[in-house]
Amino acid sequence: MFIHSTKKMLDHLKVKPEIATEQTDGNASFSWHANVIRLNRKQSVVFMNDKSQYVIVLYGVRAKDFSRMDSLFEQALRMVWSAEGMKENVIDDYLKQAGEIQFAKTKNRSLVARLNQACQSIPFFEDELNTGQLIQPELSLLASRHLVGVGKGEYAHPNEMLYEDLRQLSGEEIFSVRAVEMNVRLMLEEKHVRRRLIVPLNRTFRQLHKILQTAFGWWDYHLHEFFVFDNHGTNVSLSNNHPGLMADGTKAIVNLVDNEEAFDYSDEIPMKLETGTKLTDYLPEAKQLIYVYDLGDDWRHRIEVTDVIENYTSNYPVCLDGEGDAPPEDVGGEGGYLKFLEIMDDPNHPEHDDMKQWARSQLYTSFDLTRVNHILKAR
Repeated sequence: MFIHSTKKMLDHLKVKPEIATEQTDGNASFSWHANVIRLNRKQSVVFMNDKSQYVIVLYGVRAKDFSRMDSLFEQALRMVWSAEGMKENVIDDYLKQAGEIQFAKTKNRSLVARLNQACQSIPFFEDELNTGQLIQPELSLLASRHLVGVGKGEYAHPNEMLYEDLRQLSGEEIFSVRAVEMNVRLMLEEKHVRRRLIVPLNRTFRQLHKILQTAFGWWDYHLHEFFVFDNHGTNVSLSNNHPGLMADGTKAIVNLVDNEEAFDYSDEIPMKLETGTKLTDYLPEAKQLIYVYDLGDDWRHRIEVTDVIENYTSNYPVCLDGEGDAPPEDVGGEGGYLKFLEIMDDPNHPEHDDMKQWARSQLYTSFDLTRVNHILKAR
């Protein structure tokens, strides 16, 4: 396997361009390009597969990491493709066919241009960074779902091109993951809004947040948190309206938060940052969760794990069905939502036209199963 490296990359590898291995023409599936960039003010490396333009990102790379870049790249490929849900034997077979990793000079201007475009796109996905981790699976997965040019005015998704390539190389279906089926109900008193989902268990809680945002039509404008419950809960005392307390008195065992500032407001329930926290850390043993979105409007979603799928052959979540439209952003809680519906349902109401315009500004749409699943395929 050849990794064609820019001069900057070769300098960090301490390999002189004139002695870098020259590649003879070979299978582009086993050929990559690599460059060094600054990401969030830290030195990072972007690898791009020549055939599919799939990217793998390392963040906060130090001098000692460049001295073991061959083994580090193999480790990163395994981690990122495992996060895709690929079978271990498919990854093993790819690395076996690829052979020993060798670093080479860049010599194809078209591929260098595509590498530069990939490097330029990476900062747009900085929100996916796990700053405490060298290998960046979540960022790599999302960046590889970004449309890229493939020539002659045509575009494609790198992840889908990679999947097809690996299917041809391996001669088999490449995915197999455990998944859970979950019922998710928006906890409203007067309206019924729910979604039934299949979610691969190789996802993180941050990714589950994005899945729920898509399923309910939210736009990720606000903070969120998860409360995870087991059959026993904790012994801490909580107020009756606390999201970490079920109606039957069961208390949450952990509160997963989306930012470090939340720790300034911690209570008796153990608090943990959701970044990098995998669903398998708690599921499927934990059967109930509460997902809170927008801590002002306080939209609470009750999640119940209803089934475990041992061999799920897709690597993306699916919405099986659903009922009801979620409220628009910033409507002011359930009371504001009921008032919103009252005005929207009455064409003669003096605020009807203004409310319709406001709803459009909030990107408010009705639940559309086909549209939701189209977006979920990239989650």
